[in-house]
Parts: sequence; structure tokens; C-alpha cells
Amino acid sequence: MLAQIRHVAPVRPSAAPEPVTRVYAQLEHDFGMLAPPVILHAPAPELLAACWIMLRESLLAEGTVGRAAKEMAAAAVSLGNRCPYCVDVHGAMLRSMTGGRYTAGELETVPDPDMRRIAAWARSWQPREISWRPHAELVAVATTFHYLNRMVNVFLADSPIPPQVPGSLQRVLMRLFGTVMSSATGRPGAPGASLSLLPGAELPADLSWAREEPILAQAFSRAAAAVETAGSLSVPRTVRELVTAHLAGWDGAPVGLSRSWVTDAVRLLAPVHRPAGRLALLTAMAAYQVDDQVIEEFRQGRPGDRALIELTSWAAFAAARRAAVPALSPIPSKRRTS
Repeated sequence: MLAQIRHVAPVRPSAAPEPVTRVYAQLEHDFGMLAPPVILHAPAPELLAACWIMLRESLLAEGTVGRAAKEMAAAAVSLGNRCPYCVDVHGAMLRSMTGGRYTAGELETVPDPDMRRIAAWARSWQPREISWRPHAELVAVATTFHYLNRMVNVFLADSPIPPQVPGSLQRVLMRLFGTVMSSATGRPGAPGASLSLLPGAELPADLSWAREEPILAQAFSRAAAAVETAGSLSVPRTVRELVTAHLAGWDGAPVGLSRSWVTDAVRLLAPVHRPAGRLALLTAMAAYQVDDQVIEEFRQGRPGDRALIELTSWAAFAAARRAAVPALSPIPSKRRTS
């Protein structure tokens, strides 16, 4: 699993500092493995904790919304964000949990109307024309995966299965993976068990959808505070302002294959900050376009792994917290969705 991580040196359990080992222990217990999308954050222990808290409390902890519905939301968000790694993983989980009824790449044909509605909502950026209000737990899953998809596209390959494995065998292995993972995480964990990993904080106004569920409010307030602290350390103020301005006017549509738009955008920055601006904008709006050159240009001014994780994490979360903005009033209904 550690070998899947690129651009930063993975932190091995045997060499991990105490804050990292605490997260690793919870991750192995609740998720069944040291999942690369989480442990890639280990060079910045506070962000490792923030990522795990969001993932655990939104997807794994027991709640009102059923796990299969949450996996549907995770797979649909990942499709919309063009994150093949997360589509593979959570599509496999979804297939296993539903007896093969749902396929991540064919969400429009889902027969169950509730699940189809979740898929259509989750796949959209800032969904506006909806006749229902998603439960806070679904908004939490969507927000978490808008964040994770971006980090995964930067730091992991396109699939958890090595590329040299033949395509037909890859499909078999992914089905097996889904079966194993759904079994390992089949029992929901107690809500709030991860909160002690980070100190309490105020919930930002743009995450107010979480207030309906106190544990989620605590989880996302802690995570947001950790990410904002990281941003203040490793993302220049002018870069943060530039990313925020671009996200405010973005409709979530793909920016295209060319990166000319980001070249034009960073001209507003001082030359010394342009590599950071380029990496931050791409992470937020087109993470699949981040390549070795973009990373290396940033590293020329900030060579450490921690700074790289802090900048990309801030940019990814800046996008994620905007993605479900119109869905800020979750339904209070306690009806369980499978």
C-alpha cells in the first residue's frame, strides 16, 4: 500500500511519530487496512488526522443513512470528479454491498429511485435544481470525497491495482477487493471515536449543514481548523485569495485539456508565488492535470513533503467545502436509506 504513494515519502508505521500511529491504529481497526488515500497525508500529522476524522465520521460511523447509500454518494462524487482510483474502490464496495445490483459507471440506470436520486445529486457540482434536501450524512460524504478525490488524483495512480495486471484480471481483483473491504468494514463504528485526534474548534458558516448532526459538526469543525492552519503556513495569502476567487466563479465544469487557463491566472501573482498558485489552482479545479513538472516547480521554493501536503490539502478542501453549498439545509427525517 505504501508503494502506491507518489510525490511524497510514505511514513511507515515502524517509523511514525505518535500522532501518526494513533491515526494508523484507528484506520486499521475501522477500515481494515492502511488506506493510501488517508496515509498519504502522514507528512503533515494534523492533516492526516483531519482526513481520517472526515472519512470515518461521514462514511464509517453508524448513523441514520445506510452504508450502501453513502457508498453510492462516494462513487458518484468520484465519477463527477474524474477520480478513477476512488471510482474503482467505492464502486467495488457498492457492488459488493448491494449484491452486484449497482455499477459505478452506470449510475443513471440504478433501479431504486432513492439511490438514483442520491447518485444524480452527488455527481453534480453545487446541485441546485433538486426537489429534496440530502441528509447531513450524505453531504458529509460528498464533501469528504470532493476533498479526497483531489488528493488522490495528485498523489496516487489511477487504480489500486498495478497497471501491469491484465484488464480481465483487474476486474476480478476489484470484485474480490470489494468483498474483502465490505466485510472488513461491515460493522459501523461508534460515532465520534476519532474526534479526540484534533482539538475542538468553531464550525465555519459554509459548513453549517453539519449542525443537524452534532458529531459531524465537531468532525468538520476540527478538520477545517487544521486545514486552515496548514494553509496559513504553506499557502501564500495571495495564492489563497486567487484560488478562492476562481472557485467562487466556477460551475464545476471540466476546465479542458489545456493548462493555459492556469498560466494566465497565476500572472497576477508575484513570480516567486506562481508555482504555488499553479499547484493550488490545479489541485482545486483540475487535480488530474497535476504532473511531475508542476510538483517540482513548487518544490524548488518549498522542498519539504509537509509543505506539499499542506498546500494541496488546503486547495482540495477549499474546493470541497464549496461543492455542496446549495445543500446546506439537511432533512431532519430519520428514514433510513439502505
